[in-house]
This record gives sequence, structure tokens and C-alpha cells, in this order.
Amino acid sequence: MRSFETRGPVYPEDNYVVARTDELTDFIGRLEKGRYVVLFAPRQTGKTTFFRRALETLPADVYFPIRLDFQASNNLEPTVFYHGLYEDICEEIEAVFQKRGSASSLALTEFLDNTKITDHLSMRRFFRRFSNFLDHHHNTGQKVVLIIDEFDGISRAVLSDFLYSLRHIYLSGRDRCPHSVGIVGVKSIAQLNYDRSISPFNIQDEFKLPNFTLGQVRELLSQYTDEVGQPFDPAVIESIHRQTAGQPVLVNRFAQILTEEMDIPKSEPITMVHFSKAHAQLLRERNTHTEHLVTNIRRDRRFEALLMKIASHDEGVEFNLDNEIINELATYGVIGEGADGLCEIVNPIYQYRVMQTFKPAVNGLEQNYLPEDTRAGFKDYLTPDGQIQMEALLDNFRDFIARAGFRILQVPETPQEYVGQYLLFTYLQQFVQIVGGTMYLEVQTGRGRIDILILYHQKKYIVETKIWGGDMRYEAGKAQLAAYVKLEAAAAGYYVVFDHRKEPEPRVETETLDGSTIRSYVIPVIQEDSVKEMFWDYEASSLNSRRNSKV
Repeated sequence: MRSFETRGPVYPEDNYVVARTDELTDFIGRLEKGRYVVLFAPRQTGKTTFFRRALETLPADVYFPIRLDFQASNNLEPTVFYHGLYEDICEEIEAVFQKRGSASSLALTEFLDNTKITDHLSMRRFFRRFSNFLDHHHNTGQKVVLIIDEFDGISRAVLSDFLYSLRHIYLSGRDRCPHSVGIVGVKSIAQLNYDRSISPFNIQDEFKLPNFTLGQVRELLSQYTDEVGQPFDPAVIESIHRQTAGQPVLVNRFAQILTEEMDIPKSEPITMVHFSKAHAQLLRERNTHTEHLVTNIRRDRRFEALLMKIASHDEGVEFNLDNEIINELATYGVIGEGADGLCEIVNPIYQYRVMQTFKPAVNGLEQNYLPEDTRAGFKDYLTPDGQIQMEALLDNFRDFIARAGFRILQVPETPQEYVGQYLLFTYLQQFVQIVGGTMYLEVQTGRGRIDILILYHQKKYIVETKIWGGDMRYEAGKAQLAAYVKLEAAAAGYYVVFDHRKEPEPRVETETLDGSTIRSYVIPVIQEDSVKEMFWDYEASSLNSRRNSKV
């Protein structure tokens, strides 16, 4: 039986594989036209699997594929790099002949044994002569297709000349060798062009490999169902796609948990109850993919402010790759360009990990979460029949912010602008952990909002949080939430807006919008200036007291 794979390239004989037929047709069409194609995308997005599949699809009587990998080349001296390049090319040529059940001619073997590649110039001569051997000694007239994986591992010392040589070959005419080139990596040519000169590879044809569509997720999971007989509830498939936005590793990891780790009887369908448990596990676990994500968003202290602004501000952030921070986060696959041209965190799972990464392990206010007259802690907010008293729970959060006062600004390593949202996230997360529920972030149906979905005894509770952006946006947010509550068939929606103005207007109101009950809170966040004024008032009062005592 095949399995779902998350650790590397997938193989149709061993793993369930998305065919990506349209993408392959597009890419192969470019190779046939002799394009020099570049694809730069984050790690673990299926690039290597895709290009291996593309090479296997090329007609063997027309094309001669050579696949290279530069992952271990970064620190090599030029002579060592080109020597290794030559050895790798020779091995690939031999492998192609073996796979096709034939042998290279004696003349070609002697040519390979007596030729060396020592620099970019000898590399050009090598390809030109190799093409001649294919034409005249093997009578195949095959066109060489060169695919270079992990290209951003190339040695800096050879980068510019190597690219200029490929450009020279591309411009040399139709009968060139290589006929077509595919360059695959994480960083773009511009990012690799360390001397910031004019790009040495301005003939590139950019190719994008998108995440799985909903239809492709269905295709992937249906292979399992056809083979094993265990169906997925359609809502599960849609939820997997919604939470992952089709990110290949996350989709396969969901499937692994559901089909291999949860011991669901194969005679039973996989339902939303199972999805919720798998989702909770995925959010908690540490794996290579999430380790990469967390490492990347911690690389620069400025990332936190940008990511939270993307998630929290209605006006959004323009997706501008000329901005160094935006460019870097896009390279890591954390953010992308939305349909409106603004930045967006690419999926709810990443957004949850962003929140988890930047919230302090201890905020110093945990002892103030609950009022002094609490009896059973957070379990006070459960009804006798096992439902969450969400209104009372959020009323208490509002009161907690008031109790904590200016101390919320002292939460360690937390930007003041987002401290309210961090505290709400942590408060609700602690509640859910204690009562045994599940909490995750949902797809943002509007910009500048963090939608928290709490699942407890299979009942949904939706909390939307924003930063105050004016009365019109406040009212629009309530309408958006009402539509979302209706879509999710939840009983009510809870709208928490943090007001950072110097003169905030606290509000609590409950209303019915489009048939949905919406409970709204506007919670003031004390500003730094207010804290300073309180401090100086306190100092002045203390000074007067001391003076009066002396009198």
C-alpha cells in the first residue's frame, strides 16, 4: 500500500502523488521552446518532485536530460566546483544511457575520459562538443535539457561567470546546447547577485509552481480512498485545504495523521471529529517544516512587527518585493501577495505558528487572569451541560485588561501595538488547554483580522480580533463576522477590538446581524503617554506629601 510522504521527493510507486498535469504541460512546453526557465520557491513545496516528473515525461527520442544539484557547492573554490560539476555531468550521462538500456559510443566515452571542465569557458566548449557527439556519433539529434536543483547553493566565486556562460549559450542560436535549462532554488537570481550589478541572467523565463488547489487535494486523498476504501467527509477535504492553503507538506502531514497515526478503523469514514484531533496535533507538534518556519521568522527582529501588522491592520501592507523585509519573508514562504495586491500570511497554520512564536512564554500577568472570587478557575466558564459561557469568559478578559492596567505594556519582548491581541490569544489558549478544547485560527475573510475558532464538544465559538481603525471599519467588521458565523453555522460571534487611541471609547454591545448574534467589545489599551502621565502624577503627589510632612 502506498503512503503519504512529507520528508522529501515522492514516487508514484510508493506514495500518493498529485499529477499536476496542467503545470507539467506548461513547463514542458517551455522546455520544448528552448526556454531557460527559473523557479524559485520556498523549501518543501514540491519543486524537486515536480522537476523529476518533468524529466521523466520528456520524450526520450527527442531530449537528453541532465539533472544536477548544487546543494553542497556553496563553499567550493572555482577549480573544485568545476571539477565536481564535470564528474556529476559524466555520471548523469552514464545514468541516462543505462536507464534507456543502451551504451554510449566508444568515441563519446573517450571524449568524456579525456575532457575536463576547469572554468566557465571550458564548460561552454564541453556542452558544444557533447552535442556534436550526440548528433554525429549516436545519430540521435537529441536536445540536451539541463535541470539544476538547489541552485542557490552555488559557490559565490563562480556565480556570475556561470550565469553569463549560460546566457552566452542561450544567445548563440537555435541549435545550442543545452537546448533548455531549468534552474530551481529558494533565492531568486536577483537575491543571489551579491555584487548588485545588472543581472547576468536577464534571459530567464520565470515559472511559478503553485500550492495544491482544492481539486488537487481531492485528487490526492481520493487515491487513498480508491486503494483502501476509506472515504473522507467532503468537509474534511475542504478544511484541510482551507487550513493549509494547499501547501504540499502540510496537506500530506494532515493525511499522514488521519490515515496512519489515529487508528481510525478503515471501515469508518474520516469525519470532522477526526479532523479536529489531527489539526490539534499538527499545531502542537514540532517537525522539520515548522522548525524551518520558526527559524526563518526569528531571523530578523523586524519580522514580528510586519507580520502582526499584516494580520491586524485593515489598511494592510503593500506587497512590494523591493522592500527587503517583505522580499525575505516571501522568499521563506511566510507571506504572499493577495488578490488585492497586499501582503497576506499564506495560511492559517502559519499564522498560528507566528502567534505562538512571538507570544512570551510568561507574560507576568497570568495570576490576574481570573477574579479573586473564582471557584474552579477557568472551569467557572463552563455550563453544567458542558458548553462554554463565552460571553462571561470575554467579559472577564475585558475586566482583566482593566485590572492589569498599564502593566500590560510591561509584557516582555512584546510590541505595545499588539499586546492586546497577544494577551487575548494566550488567555483563550490557556482556557482551552485547561477545559480540553481545541483552538486554531481560521481563514481570514477580510484583511486585518485574526479569527480564532474554538471547538468544544463539537460546538464552534468564533472570536474575531482587530485593532481599532475607525467607526466605519468597526461596523464593517461586525458585518463580516456575522457572515462568517453564518457560514460556519456557529451559535454566535464575538468581536474584540483593541483601542489604542489616547482617548479610547470602551464599548460592549450585543446585536443581531443577518440572523447571527454578535457580541462586540472595544477594549482600551493604555498608551505609553498615559503611563508617563500617571507616573508624573504619582511623583508629584509623593513630593507634595513629603513637603506637607515636613511642614
